[in-house]
Amino acid sequence: MHIQNYINGNFHDPISNDWLDNFNPAIGEVYGQIPNSSKEDVENAYIAAKSAFPSWSQTTLEERSRILIKISELLEANLQRFSEAESKDNGKPVSLAKAVDIPRAASNFRFFGNAITQFSSESHESVGQDAINYTLRQPLGVVGCISPWNLPLYLFTWKIAPALAAGNCVVAKPSEVTPMTAFLLGDICSQAGLPKGVLNIVHGLGATTGQAIIEHPDIKAISFTGGTATGAHIAKVAAPMFKKLSLELGGKNPNIIFADCDYEDMLETTVRSSFANQGQICLCGSRIFVEASIYDTFKKDFVEKVKNLKVGHPSEATTNIGALVSKPHLEKVMDYIHIAKEENGKILCGGNKVIVEGFENGYYLEPTVIEVPNDDCRVNQEEIFGPVVTIMPFNREDEVLQMANKVKYGLSATLWTNNLKRTMRMSHQLQAGIVWVNTWMMRDLRTPFGGVKASGVGREGGFEALRFFTEAKNVCIKY
Repeated sequence: MHIQNYINGNFHDPISNDWLDNFNPAIGEVYGQIPNSSKEDVENAYIAAKSAFPSWSQTTLEERSRILIKISELLEANLQRFSEAESKDNGKPVSLAKAVDIPRAASNFRFFGNAITQFSSESHESVGQDAINYTLRQPLGVVGCISPWNLPLYLFTWKIAPALAAGNCVVAKPSEVTPMTAFLLGDICSQAGLPKGVLNIVHGLGATTGQAIIEHPDIKAISFTGGTATGAHIAKVAAPMFKKLSLELGGKNPNIIFADCDYEDMLETTVRSSFANQGQICLCGSRIFVEASIYDTFKKDFVEKVKNLKVGHPSEATTNIGALVSKPHLEKVMDYIHIAKEENGKILCGGNKVIVEGFENGYYLEPTVIEVPNDDCRVNQEEIFGPVVTIMPFNREDEVLQMANKVKYGLSATLWTNNLKRTMRMSHQLQAGIVWVNTWMMRDLRTPFGGVKASGVGREGGFEALRFFTEAKNVCIKY
């Protein structure tokens, strides 16, 4: 598969003719090549975006809305094709991509296509001063969007849809590990009538292509989802240039289970929140804390359910756990399993690579449950980002709250209880941008999304995203 950059409405090879291998994680083999774009490629993308901006920023809200909704409809019409491409690139089951990733990508365009028509500015009458203030919300210009490999099209569109809706033009870089669906999106945008240059997609490594985007002097804002270390680097480069920054970074999310929960609902959801997408979701509950009175029962039932999850090729309808995204990532996750053993963690199930018949070179790993002796161990403090969870008991509310908040991250938390007072107390005290109570991954796209501490800066979603991609200008008129 020969992937190309999408610049000014057309597909192009990289100027330097520098290419990267693209792997299919389910079979562990190269199945295509992608550009490793240079500064020159990014500059061409910027020039195309800059040229398109005056016209695009002046289009009516209805016109922008119509185009974004058309993109949404075309994604839905191509659901099977995009789902298979996402699975082949990422290793996730086709069934998951078909049920979650591609429908959510379509929803992102539809949501922001509608939201921009409802996005209003404020006005303030200065009584007694014979004046009125009103606030303009104007697009920034050319913005940069950089997305990760775990939810490739889902998170790519989560950034570019509000940027386009707000009237900006975009230079976007998908992950070099999972470039396929972003590449396919270029043709969809052309079919939908998106003007040339409004969206430009450049492929390549973070150190080359990504670096060229973040350090470009005329790209006004950077929206990034990925690792915390990379986010810190982006901030270091972009902040002195006074770029707007939205950074959605790592997580080490607690799943706190009290004895008064709805047990069966909790158990089923906890399996899903632990291992969905091979555990490669920044919102997965990777630290499970269980009230001591039900701990032994939970441990037995949870391990039994996890052992029943089928690891297999992503195309198989019965597969629950597909391949991890890459060989280096598989090795990283395995390293943490070894660390857990060194720290006296007990492997309750999993912990081994899986050989799938006919796909022996694929990057497969058993879903792994580790019982840890305390919360200070590395596997409870550091982000693993794979099909690995830890479990341990707790006795008191204040005890588990302290453990939940101890890590440097603060993206999400899940709380299982039917005690309303406890729900209110803990929801206020948990250091997280998102708290789910008696559920997980229930998303309303109108709500703000993001984390605290090392989990990021800023918020995405709803009007928060439209505010990020616009500049506020106050106008004061004395009459």
